[in-house]
Amino acid sequence: MITVAGFNTAIDRFIHLDALNPGEVHRVRAEQVYPGGKGLHVAQTIAALGERVQLVGLVDAQHRTLISQRMSERGVLFHGVEIAGELRHCLALQEATGNITEILGQGPLLSRAECDALLRDFCRSADESDLVILSGSLPRGFPTTIYAQLIDYVKGIGKRCLVDASGEAMRHALGAKPFTIKPNRDEISELFGRAIDQLDSAAEAARALHADGIALPVVSMGALGAVCADNDGVWHAAVELTQSRNSVGSGDCLLAGMAVALERGLPHGEALRLGVACGAANAMHEETGYVRRTDVDALLPKVRVERIH
Repeated sequence: MITVAGFNTAIDRFIHLDALNPGEVHRVRAEQVYPGGKGLHVAQTIAALGERVQLVGLVDAQHRTLISQRMSERGVLFHGVEIAGELRHCLALQEATGNITEILGQGPLLSRAECDALLRDFCRSADESDLVILSGSLPRGFPTTIYAQLIDYVKGIGKRCLVDASGEAMRHALGAKPFTIKPNRDEISELFGRAIDQLDSAAEAARALHADGIALPVVSMGALGAVCADNDGVWHAAVELTQSRNSVGSGDCLLAGMAVALERGLPHGEALRLGVACGAANAMHEETGYVRRTDVDALLPKVRVERIH
């Protein structure tokens, strides 16, 4: 069993426009609405790969049925803490050129009781799991140190912890030394205070994180693929797609694939292969943060994996 803490659940709207011109009136060509949030993306991808997974997150009265039904249909055990306010809403605006602009909602301010309820559900779920993932932004009301505290809890019960966060939450998490962190290109650049936009610099950053006590740091680099570092060196994996329809959420799916591979005891290079295949599979379709297992299986032999350092 894998537990995902995806506390900041969202409602995602994917909107198609001819072009995005600030200050002008726009007409929507098409629109899709999905339950979202990074943790939810991770959990439903893990389930699509055939592993048992449970998700701890927020829900509001208006969207409880939508989220609960979707998670049930996709094989995710959802522990939803209902809040008095409304979930955050996130927009992805795709132009005819394929360019996507994301607008991420702020979300509700949680009460102490709501924060405590999330933490109780998380600890109970982590206790009965083999692997734990902390994914996404924190709802307002939590201190930025909470991921570090949860990493300490997970390590204390003898489980591996994987983290995908940003900003101060990630900086505090680093100090707690989780098994894996998965920053993207922008997040790793923020962490190191310099541009990391090429494979060589990403490999150097991954190696530095490993030397600092992160057993398996992973850096996702968009179309360049991803790198990870372990005791044997630095691995790079990439795959070419003939068409990318929506890459939003691909990093979440990559982390899900890595987690499944670790759960199955695969070597780290093969874990990176599965992760990259999942990230690419997400980009093949319009829905954000979800893969079809048939797509992943078809992509796996096409992913190039090599040790680069």
